[in-house]
Amino acid sequence: MSTFAAAVGRGKNGWTASELDLTGLADIDEVVDALRDVEPDADVALLFVESDDQYLAILRLDEGDDLRVFGSDSAFAEESRIGSVLLGEIEAPALEIDELTSSAAADDEDDEDRPSADPDADPVGDADLLNDLGITSQRLLGLCGKEGMLPSDVTAEICQKVGCGDEMEELREA
Repeated sequence: MSTFAAAVGRGKNGWTASELDLTGLADIDEVVDALRDVEPDADVALLFVESDDQYLAILRLDEGDDLRVFGSDSAFAEESRIGSVLLGEIEAPALEIDELTSSAAADDEDDEDRPSADPDADPVGDADLLNDLGITSQRLLGLCGKEGMLPSDVTAEICQKVGCGDEMEELREA
């Protein structure tokens, strides 16, 4: 599996971005330590892990302690060692796709946020982890489920919305 892992941290001087190598990390605690090291004084640190143009995992660390995790599909934990490390301890589904589509239909919001890709996708974890940064759970799930959206596209859109799009783009081009 090809994997890209990028961490962004928001500190006193704005956002910083770094690519992380997760291959040697044995458990979620080691991943959290690596995320802390990106910006030790960050009030918010995010880790985006994209795998095989199919899976996305997002980890959020607040004040270096409070970890929240979201995965676009629980299958990532079954198909990859890194996916297992990141998502293996999550038991609760994020939101049922049916709930998302019915709430999106009820709200009659932007059609492009509705999932239309993989109906078998099983998002897991905390879909609300980006709410205070301007990405609602419905928006996050909609982006992950949108037909034609790769994990890198979802990451780019999230980063643009939260204010670290330029840093992420520079990291990808490096």
